[in-house]
Amino acid sequence: MNPSFDTSPTLTAWRALLAIAVVFVMLATTGWTAVRHQPSDEPRARALAAWAHARAGGRQVPDVGAPAAAVARFFASLTAGQQLSLADHHGLVVGNLNGVPVALRYHANRHALREAQAVEEGRTRDPGLSYDGRTEAGLRLERYRAMLADDRQILSFDPSGRGRAAEVFGDLDRADRVSVVVPGVDTQLLTLERENRPNSAPVGMAKSLYAAERVARPTARTAVIAWADYTAPAGIGMDAVLGGLATQGALRLNALVGALPGKATVSLVCHSYGSVVCGVAAQRLSSRVTDIAVAGSPGMRAGSAAALGTEARVWAMRDRDDWIADVPNLEFAGLGHGADPVDPDFGARIVSAGEAVGHSGYFEPGTESLRNFAAIGVGAYASVGCARVDRTCRSGLSGGTGGRRA
Repeated sequence: MNPSFDTSPTLTAWRALLAIAVVFVMLATTGWTAVRHQPSDEPRARALAAWAHARAGGRQVPDVGAPAAAVARFFASLTAGQQLSLADHHGLVVGNLNGVPVALRYHANRHALREAQAVEEGRTRDPGLSYDGRTEAGLRLERYRAMLADDRQILSFDPSGRGRAAEVFGDLDRADRVSVVVPGVDTQLLTLERENRPNSAPVGMAKSLYAAERVARPTARTAVIAWADYTAPAGIGMDAVLGGLATQGALRLNALVGALPGKATVSLVCHSYGSVVCGVAAQRLSSRVTDIAVAGSPGMRAGSAAALGTEARVWAMRDRDDWIADVPNLEFAGLGHGADPVDPDFGARIVSAGEAVGHSGYFEPGTESLRNFAAIGVGAYASVGCARVDRTCRSGLSGGTGGRRA
């Protein structure tokens, strides 16, 4: 039995004390981030209010909570002109509405981005804002300009609060295989991309994975989604050790996957706190999801791969220099995210993270970690490099037995 799963009373009490100590250190250094007032959701609130009164083709538009299939049927019944009119007048809703044709979502989000850009241009010159407020407006303005450049495929965009977005690489409508990159803490609009260490940010992660998948199987029609479309914890504070944001994110992730066009198989590639989101989402995942691959995971809110309740294959990796290894893998009074996915007792397929450096280096070109993600994403399982502790990680792949070995 691995020591990390020892259930003796002494060790259990020690773990509980350690968890409490970790929480108090977090609070002392980051504050009560879970209960601080969050930025306004005014842009989305205004957009939803306008959408509630919108009509097209003489009919009321679908509710934003309508099933994606119903939304798809409604938009399919409209003329091209009617579709574009809705996208232009209600970009912030249409661009985020599952079931809307992908190309129309891209168009709507470009319109919404231009509107958000105009708002931030005004805020940069607003004498009523503080210096910090004008600085943030300038940073957002730069982000929106970048997102509008080069015909980027923005699948979702919401400037409310800290902001959310998702971007597609490849042809999502024609893809046979789709990978969804689910990032971790501090994911927001201003961290969507980074100049320093670009492959540690969602867009860079997805770009690297898309390029690696095309090398791994050149004939495959692939698409990769940089999915920064959930509210992630801000820093390593209370939100990061609790599961509330992961639960909300899992609902959004499952909604996205269930509404993807076509019949492509889907892989979830989950980093850090993103693996918590994927773990919570696992039980209600669409059957299209064949693989869940996690890296640098603090836990998946389950005691084992089988307990995730999914038929998808579960893969796990961790670099030897990743600081996440020092985080206690436990769940106590709602704190922590449970067992370590790279512990052999967890039951995931453990793969190598060779050449990755630290917690944010899994998507660097040339690393075995990235090659393994790509091989999993395109179904080239024979190319997956197993970790030394798990030479059987490629076993039973034709059986589709998920996290449980064939």
